[in-house]
Amino acid sequence: MFKHIKIGIMIEKHPFEPFVPELSEILILGSFPGKESTQNNRDNDWFYGANRNQFWKILELVYGVSLENKSERQSLFTSNKLAITDIILSCERAENSNSDKNLVNKTYNYECINYVLKKNHIKKILFTSKNVYKEFNEHFKTPYGIDTIILPSPSPIFRRLSLQDKVIEYKRHFLNI
Repeated sequence: MFKHIKIGIMIEKHPFEPFVPELSEILILGSFPGKESTQNNRDNDWFYGANRNQFWKILELVYGVSLENKSERQSLFTSNKLAITDIILSCERAENSNSDKNLVNKTYNYECINYVLKKNHIKKILFTSKNVYKEFNEHFKTPYGIDTIILPSPSPIFRRLSLQDKVIEYKRHFLNI
């Protein structure tokens, strides 16, 4: 005879502070960090820190720079007036999965995002997936005059576009090419 044991889900808190350099013009919004970042204390970890995520590789190709560590990444963001945060502040992860569809019991990052949009010179919000865009529009209000753009997901599971095709799309929105 086997007993059915229900395993509780753990509430995970966002491990990173929003990064909003002075005079930021572009706000990059994602959903929530992967479990590699929320369940482990890794040195030099920052947004999109999962080894398989293509975000930093894409930005290296867009800007023609090396982004090996948090300091280099933050320097790129500061010099290009880029801000970054996620729409979810805390949540539970159903099925121990990184997939956005398995993030439940969410607490949204209202205070931070509303503050960034109100107190900065944000001209454009870049969403890192269609899901983030949809969820943002369900829970937040975009101030008048701010462009909203959905980027191809840097997730390794989004294979409809090659890495080079993603770079072309990111260049259009980061460099206005």
